Amino acid sequence: MNPFPVIFWWVKIVLMGLIPLFFLLYGIETLIGAYSLKNPAEFIMYFFSASFMILVSSAGIIFSFFKIYGRRKAPERKNDSGGTGES
Repeated sequence: MNPFPVIFWWVKIVLMGLIPLFFLLYGIETLIGAYSLKNPAEFIMYFFSASFMILVSSAGIIFSFFKIYGRRKAPERKNDSGGTGES
């Protein structure tokens, strides 16, 4: 069995969880920074953009979590011969 697809799957899912984590932290920082603005129009733009960034990032993190959870809880797969893997 070729281990490359399994390793590639894990790397892809971990990256899909870590990249949104960066944007989640950046969105939180932007949201906090929005409260120091003096212009109300700028506050509204920063507030909603930061909230949207947090929302999308959270969805990416939750997606990765459930992909990993589903992979870990999946029942054992049968081998190609249709048996249970025991000889």
